Amino acid sequence: MSLEFTLRAAQRLSNYLRAHSRALSVAFIAVLSGFAVAAFGVAPLLPDPAELPQSLVVETVTPVGLHGQLDALVEQELELSRSALTQSGDTLQSLLRRLGVNDAGAAEYLSTDPLARRLLDGRSGKMVQATAKASGMLIELVARSAAPDDAQRQPRFSRLSVKQVNGLWRSQLELAPLVGQTRLASGTIRSSLFAATDEARIPDAVAVQVAEIFATDIDFHRALRKGDTFSVVYEALFADGEPVAWGASSGRVLSAEFVNDGEVHQAMWFADASGKGAYFGFNGESKNRAFLASPLEFSRVTSGFAMRFHPLLQTMRRHLGVDYGAPSGTAVRSVGDGTIEFAGWQNGYGNVVEVRHGDERSTLYAHLSRIDVRKGQAVEQGQRLGAVGATGWATGPHLHFEFRVHGQHQDPLTVAKASETLTIDGAMRPRFNEQARSVRAQLALAQTLVGARQAVE
Repeated sequence: MSLEFTLRAAQRLSNYLRAHSRALSVAFIAVLSGFAVAAFGVAPLLPDPAELPQSLVVETVTPVGLHGQLDALVEQELELSRSALTQSGDTLQSLLRRLGVNDAGAAEYLSTDPLARRLLDGRSGKMVQATAKASGMLIELVARSAAPDDAQRQPRFSRLSVKQVNGLWRSQLELAPLVGQTRLASGTIRSSLFAATDEARIPDAVAVQVAEIFATDIDFHRALRKGDTFSVVYEALFADGEPVAWGASSGRVLSAEFVNDGEVHQAMWFADASGKGAYFGFNGESKNRAFLASPLEFSRVTSGFAMRFHPLLQTMRRHLGVDYGAPSGTAVRSVGDGTIEFAGWQNGYGNVVEVRHGDERSTLYAHLSRIDVRKGQAVEQGQRLGAVGATGWATGPHLHFEFRVHGQHQDPLTVAKASETLTIDGAMRPRFNEQARSVRAQLALAQTLVGARQAVE
């Protein structure tokens, strides 16, 4: 049979198939259906697979040589991410070294671009994440830190990002929302409040809030007892999925219970229709008063409102205020809403801030290392006024605090405890009671964590 005849036959067969494709398809499906029926009928007649003879096949597989694997690995472009917190005294070089970045071009941009240079500005503790190639060449750098003071009323953070776009470095600074997650914790006092909260893995900023909430009920310097217990429900804040590392941005305590020497103290955060909130006991009595118990978050009284031997004048004199011992730089806050009446230098008081609270009352904060407000400025309770220092006639860092009513000096601790409290509007009482029931259940669940942790230990 010639090649030409074979080609002609194949061509005729191809033409026939195209002309009768539908009929052939139907016939083909029918044949397969018949096979399927036959298979269905025959299958039960086949022997049990478990009874069929089995054989083991062993085959040697030779992997690619080590050098070949290394060559293939080298061809892969790896991206490595490292994180670090900025430290006091950091330089750009030391920070990049900790992040594993070795990129002269990126370092030059970070040191010259006005926006990128903010990386090391301000306080330490910024959360910095760098993504770089295996060679150390920077791909992207992101620094997250607390939002500016004027943005602290909202849960936000600052995000500084530096990356290459079309071969050129670009920087961007923006404010982004912090995301909150509810956390439950509890603990037992063995030595101090902070030791117990550390054991329970509760942030210090949350522990400070707990002490603030119950400040008028419990003397945390002298009244704590071994075996006292506490439970707390609080909000943990996250920046781009990472827990924040700066205390100022820690979340709010939502509810807490403290059992001190057998007496139970409870509180929860409740906001009215306008969004303004405060802490209340479950019976509706306010934990917040018109004036805070202390101008410092957590401190110790070194000299009270009484006669004392003056350390500089070497004579017995009446002390017309309260002195709080604290490290230099500790934030000083206004104990109540008011207006700045004076901000400047006053001889022996050094740097001073005076706040007017209505027509009758005023407060004074002395020996400050810095002043962060100006005369005529309106301030809210808890707002920062300056920082602890040792200016004027001071033997060491501390805050001298005075409270005056109609121009007469009063014991600040007595005034704070006797000051008016906030009240719940009658229309808000049903919602308050409903929230209180929910909070009780959360605290009850938090209390079980102590037993669970002790069982593990």
